[in-house]
Amino acid sequence: MRKLSFNYEMKLTFSGPVTEHRFQLRCIPATRARQQVIDVLLKVEPTCHLDMMVDSFGSVVATGYLPEPHNSFSYSVTGIAFVDVANAKSDSSKPLYRYDTELTSPGPSLHALIKTCKERVDALGPNARVLARAQEVMHCVFAAFTYKPGTTSIDTTAEEALTQGCGVCQDYAHVMLTVCRHVGLTARYIAGMLDGEGATHAWVEVYDERGVWVGLDPTHDRLAGDTYIVIAHGRDYRDTKIDIGIFTGAGVNQTQWVNASVHELGE
Repeated sequence: MRKLSFNYEMKLTFSGPVTEHRFQLRCIPATRARQQVIDVLLKVEPTCHLDMMVDSFGSVVATGYLPEPHNSFSYSVTGIAFVDVANAKSDSSKPLYRYDTELTSPGPSLHALIKTCKERVDALGPNARVLARAQEVMHCVFAAFTYKPGTTSIDTTAEEALTQGCGVCQDYAHVMLTVCRHVGLTARYIAGMLDGEGATHAWVEVYDERGVWVGLDPTHDRLAGDTYIVIAHGRDYRDTKIDIGIFTGAGVNQTQWVNASVHELGE
């Protein structure tokens, strides 16, 4: 088990004043089967009333409205997470984690990778555990990619990313999700934080024989251990967007600054 402090900050700067700004945040890590979260503090600037809820995936959602003119918008969330992967509790699954989504539907490139991975998974034998099969998929996905920021966007599909052979953590996770689901594994997308990343990170969890979700990070080709903090999970990236919003402003451009930090705390 590790005791981790976390701090996630995001600031939007607008080229002119905006009004009628409505936003939704999924930036707060929640207590889950693998982690316990305490001392959470969410700050939003300009300040406003926040409506809090938990969505159908168990993610904490904060919704707000800023009607008055403003030239910037920022929020920060801090807290402490006790992460204990080795003693993660059993949890429920959803049938929808077995099916393709718009971002994870396979084309020719993915079908070829699925075929390769299925051969490697089948070679493990019929009694191979879920984790062993998922690790074979992870190794294949890692080998198929070069990490290259700026080559994909949040709307890039798994097929598009794999075809060009490069992308970021979201793309690695989407490709692994597709392959897992087509070799018989139940898998979901994870948005979270990891020490040393400087931003949010994405990885995959598979549902094993014990009814436990096990994290695998195809970007780094390793298990997601006690230094990983889960923020949200879902079928793919679109279920876990950290922040979304709309506003009114004629010809307004925006720039974004993001920082995420995770540090281990002593006793």
